Amino acid sequence: MMNRYENPRIPSEARIRYLDGDYQVETPGTFVRCAVTGTAIPLDELKYWSVERQEAYVDAQASMTRYLEGK
Repeated sequence: MMNRYENPRIPSEARIRYLDGDYQVETPGTFVRCAVTGTAIPLDELKYWSVERQEAYVDAQASMTRYLEGK
């Protein structure tokens, strides 16, 4: 049974500003969406993004897919 004073983390989409080698949370949340696949990416698992496009990617393959689309 959960204590009524505990605050469960309700999944919500964060708004992120992507920087070189880091990111800044503008609107708190628990995940962002991959710009290529639409997959929810937990913030603690976010490793791939584009500073130029301000987009997150679920993995290296999604990042490469988006890169090749821009060529």
